[in-house]
Amino acid sequence: MFGTIRRHQKWLWAVIITLTVISFVIYFSPYSKMNSSGRRGPLNLGTLNGQRIGEETFWSAEHEIALRYFIMSGGRAPDEEAKRNFERETLQWLFLIDKQDQFGIHISPDKVAEVARNMVFSSLQRGGAGNLSPETAARLLEVNGFQSGDLERYVHHYLGLQELIATFGVSGNLATPDEIKDLYVREHQELATEALVFNASNYLASVTVSPEALAQFYSNQMAEYRVPERVQVSYVKFPVTNFWAKAEEYWAKTNLNEVVEANYQRLGTNYFKDAKTPEQTRAKLREELIRQHALLDARRLANEFARPLFDLKEPHPEDLRAFAKTNALKVEVTAPFAQDQTPKDLDVDEDFTAAAFRLAPEQPLAGPLVGRDGIYVIAWDKRLPEENPPLDQIRDRVTSDFKIEQARTLARQTGITFHNSLTNSLAQGKSFTNICAEAKLKPVSLPPFSLSSRDVPGVDETLSLNLLKQVSFSTPVGKVSSLQWTAQGGIILFVKAKLPLDENKMKAEMPAFTQGVRQQWQTEAFNEWFGQQFVKSVRSPLLERKEPAPSLSSRKVRKS
Repeated sequence: MFGTIRRHQKWLWAVIITLTVISFVIYFSPYSKMNSSGRRGPLNLGTLNGQRIGEETFWSAEHEIALRYFIMSGGRAPDEEAKRNFERETLQWLFLIDKQDQFGIHISPDKVAEVARNMVFSSLQRGGAGNLSPETAARLLEVNGFQSGDLERYVHHYLGLQELIATFGVSGNLATPDEIKDLYVREHQELATEALVFNASNYLASVTVSPEALAQFYSNQMAEYRVPERVQVSYVKFPVTNFWAKAEEYWAKTNLNEVVEANYQRLGTNYFKDAKTPEQTRAKLREELIRQHALLDARRLANEFARPLFDLKEPHPEDLRAFAKTNALKVEVTAPFAQDQTPKDLDVDEDFTAAAFRLAPEQPLAGPLVGRDGIYVIAWDKRLPEENPPLDQIRDRVTSDFKIEQARTLARQTGITFHNSLTNSLAQGKSFTNICAEAKLKPVSLPPFSLSSRDVPGVDETLSLNLLKQVSFSTPVGKVSSLQWTAQGGIILFVKAKLPLDENKMKAEMPAFTQGVRQQWQTEAFNEWFGQQFVKSVRSPLLERKEPAPSLSSRKVRKS
């Protein structure tokens, strides 16, 4: 037993996992798969070693993949990217299970039970569940669509995978101490560098705009100014503010502070970008909990309004306005918006846009749709075709773009010209500092960085860190790089010196670094073997498409 669960914890964790429960039950219920699309006959899932992959076998393995995600994510529902990868990962998992059977890998039940217990409890605690009894932990798995047998089967195969990695990745453990030291030096050797930045903003005053040049620029860049197809929709909004007081009353009857604290411990201080302190983060969490409850109440009212509207046999766009009048509700119309936009002044997401673009006079209604500021029921209003606005209509915007483009070109030309002079002067023995001073240019000293650095403050944000490393470490000490183009112009890097390593730090870090290198090389060796064998063993139409098959399961999600 893992301690007695406090009275409030079951309820607390239920709040946290509510959305997870819904998502996993829908996406991974075998019944939804069996009944989808009205298909007839067996699915063609492909073959493994020439043998047909059965549906139950595939779904069982897919269930293990879902459980793996549930465990690794701390109990969160899968995002869209994860869902898109499930079919390929299921086939890979089936291949690995087959290899475990082929090589006679067996794991003791005691080991499986120990790892399963630790795996689940660490996962749920990462998700904010606190101390749970085994019974409560089992219940949480069950309400998310998983059984104890699923967990036992997954852990058995997970431990079997570790055995395969140890067997076929053995060459990764053969790295010598000298090889590992050389790799440490390569990754941690720091450079002292200086940068010369040629920014377009410094050349804007030098740009002249003639009518002819502006017209030519607009003609060349017309595709950039094309206004795409747009729509307008009428809508009835059920504002979240109308239900805020009731939601506050609901939470006042509960231990809201404990719910906020549990979510704070689970999500951390960086969950809200505009929250700078723990107190601000807790305040944001409190607000979100109230908002979500208020949205539930708003949705109930929106459903009551929408139900008879959507029951009409032949609905028309104007029906929304008629029903709204009967219910003393206000109807508004959005400004035009494109398919990659959301309507101005509405706090909604891409689902609103996707629903709006599916509307047509013969299918004029959609909703209720959830926004941050309320629930919406919408109706088709009009569709505006794409157009090319005349230059006079957007002259200020085009002029600004023209000036920036010309200033960027001037910045790069200046950088190229100076680079030629710089390399010649360095070849004559002049110092980088004196050459820059004579040209009235002021280089910027960058903080020391290595190939393992994750951030270098002070670098032009349009120059990627990877490019900075690549250019700097391929430039000899005492030399300069070529002009590297950035979004704002260009940059030249001067490598002053290689800084000495901290021997004491290297000695202290070497054991962990050695273990990491050997694990990485072991994994790389295993992955090489895996890639070669998987291609030979598995044939499946699921590997040939990017989107999940509609007939395979109910987890296909519409795109906005």
